[in-house]
Amino acid sequence: MEMTKRVKDLIMSLLFCNRKRGFMQGIIIENIANLYQVSPNKSETSGDVIYEATARGKFKKEEISPVVGDFVEFEITDEEKKKAVINQILDRKVYVKRPKLANITQIVFVVSSKDPKPDLLMLDKQLAFAEFLGIKSLIVLNKTDLDRKKEFKRIREIYENIGYNVIETEAKNQRGIDQLKYKLKDNVNAFSGNSGVGKSTLINGIFGQDMTLEGEISQRNKKGKNTTTAIKLYQINDNTYIADTPGFSTFSMEEIESKELANYFVEFKSKIANCEFVGCTHIKEENCGIKKAIQKGEIYPTRYERFCKIHQQLKEREEKKKW
Repeated sequence: MEMTKRVKDLIMSLLFCNRKRGFMQGIIIENIANLYQVSPNKSETSGDVIYEATARGKFKKEEISPVVGDFVEFEITDEEKKKAVINQILDRKVYVKRPKLANITQIVFVVSSKDPKPDLLMLDKQLAFAEFLGIKSLIVLNKTDLDRKKEFKRIREIYENIGYNVIETEAKNQRGIDQLKYKLKDNVNAFSGNSGVGKSTLINGIFGQDMTLEGEISQRNKKGKNTTTAIKLYQINDNTYIADTPGFSTFSMEEIESKELANYFVEFKSKIANCEFVGCTHIKEENCGIKKAIQKGEIYPTRYERFCKIHQQLKEREEKKKW
């Protein structure tokens, strides 16, 4: 007990010394034109204080830039005006190149049940990317009230059987918001999905106020108009953040090689060992463990079809790089 008290006293002493010198640690919650909004660790300050910080020139020389989600050490330059400068980027656990975002622990994939129609090819790309990053996935089927044929139920069945968490919401009617908030707890969450699926409306519902600019659906072509222009991290409580992430629907999968793609389709992984050939592409080969699993009803054919499309896209990109 005495040792524990000594450790606590030492930590508080160090925090006090750092605070006195003007050094603090926090998380970047927004970046606009290389001006960073930094929220300090709650142990180092009281109240909802936000500092506007620039980055040291050394980062440019090191060819690294702070991004939203980065935990950083910063130095206060003007306490009254809440100005600071970032001295150090702490170790990143996860880094997404586009849109630039660090240290997320869960991606919330919002899929519209209607207007716009569900884009399951995009969903499968994003799920594979989350598996590649090694972070959790949550699928939100929004606008279920508009889907009179209840086709979303089939989508839910497919992905729950694979092993993903799926919840249904009606953002405009606030249905499912409490369940969503529970699933977000103790995570740095990135909201992802095509324009018009209701990401901003869901975020507004979670906070009970207009935190983001809501998009609208064109009645002519039923496609969303993206109204969010910058990544911003919103804090729900001390350990829970959510990010509205424009551009996540067009993120790059270049880090995933076509030959490795099957490893990031969760229901495929256990079947790869049943392939006859090492290095099986699961496309042209006959004695393929994944194809056998489809015949046995262990893998959904529609998931495999989308796997083939994504594989082809990655292959074409790899071929272009050679030239």
